[in-house]
Amino acid sequence: MTMEHLYDDSARERLVPEPPKRVDAPVRMAFERDRARVVHAASSRRLAAKTQVMGPQADDFVRNRLTHSLEVAQVARDLARALGCHPDIVETAALAHDLGHPPFGHNGERVLAEQSQECGGFEGNAQTLRLLTRLEAKTFDATGRSVGLNLTRATLDACTKYPWPRASAQPPHGVHGDGTPRVVVKFGVYDDDREVFDWMRAGARGTAQCLEAQVMDLADDVAYSVHDVEDGVVADRVDLTRLDRSALWETVREWYLPGMPDDRLDRVLNDLQAQDSWPRTPYAHGRRDLAALKNLTSDLIGRFCGSVQQATFDSGPGPFVRYRGTLVVPEQTRLEIAVLKGIAAHYVMSADDRVAMMARQRELLAELVEAMWQRGPESLDAPFAQDWEDAEDDNGRRRVVIDQVASLTDASAVSRHAAVVTAR
Repeated sequence: MTMEHLYDDSARERLVPEPPKRVDAPVRMAFERDRARVVHAASSRRLAAKTQVMGPQADDFVRNRLTHSLEVAQVARDLARALGCHPDIVETAALAHDLGHPPFGHNGERVLAEQSQECGGFEGNAQTLRLLTRLEAKTFDATGRSVGLNLTRATLDACTKYPWPRASAQPPHGVHGDGTPRVVVKFGVYDDDREVFDWMRAGARGTAQCLEAQVMDLADDVAYSVHDVEDGVVADRVDLTRLDRSALWETVREWYLPGMPDDRLDRVLNDLQAQDSWPRTPYAHGRRDLAALKNLTSDLIGRFCGSVQQATFDSGPGPFVRYRGTLVVPEQTRLEIAVLKGIAAHYVMSADDRVAMMARQRELLAELVEAMWQRGPESLDAPFAQDWEDAEDDNGRRRVVIDQVASLTDASAVSRHAAVVTAR
């Protein structure tokens, strides 16, 4: 059986049926079309100007949400191919996984969640589903309503990291990959997007992630755990040859592994440092240093994905697609990823200059939401101004303002604040 035959007609179904393409058009499978639609989406381009850990303009080298998404997509595609699930589905989910992030990443998400309590809250993953199924204009249904990119059921499901509504979300705990505390409950759909969500989840098992979403989720975890350390090394914030284990383990316990004893963490770090590619001398910014650092990141990604692949194969016969299998992450791999996250958290994300900057970002975004709410459609881009006019009540109009602000990049949020708030 080929990979294509592991996905049935239901997996390929779109909310709005589409006619066949022109006979002289290139032949592409359904999931290839999904990938192309996400690549060409306006919200994908905006990721280039959205915060990852350090702001997009902090340095030419550091990652933004777009470069991060491309790296997650590469890790996800390779792992999907190894496991036997469809690489186009998983790659599309990886490319889309951060589309719903507002300006300033999880820091901005916190503000929009506070500003949208009365209209259903805000969550970056729920916003991603809203973008894919409503806000990105490509296809309309028979009533004239936008259904967004009109992706297949399998691809949309793979994009859904938290397949449940806000009412079913657990209380937040821990921190995000960018170091901000989790103060926003995690969920994947707003109440007014339930119709498409319920269609998408037809045949799903309760609140379980499909296998492709699990691969995307792991690839995200692997990519930022490795690459945030890489960025920290190049920015001279992390010296992998001189780690203060005592202070580092306090951060790891506070942020990721409560109660984990020093001796266990010591063994995990010792195992990582035993890799031939782990640096033995401080980073000096030369080409050999950069090449060595790239070899380290490659080895770490291979180490993590290889262990997950083997553990998943050992768990059962497969095939590992949709709801026919579960991704298995060994405990040692989970701890190694957490230690890498802890290194970035301790040396990069807790820095005083970053904490002060984040406080100003939250203030700016809250002021912008309130100003746009007060000024209404005159302060909104044309598509959102039309949404405002079509809204049935204040909750609907408030959601439009949240959608507008969430669509902005870091730089455009600052410039829009100057135009809408400062210039008043």
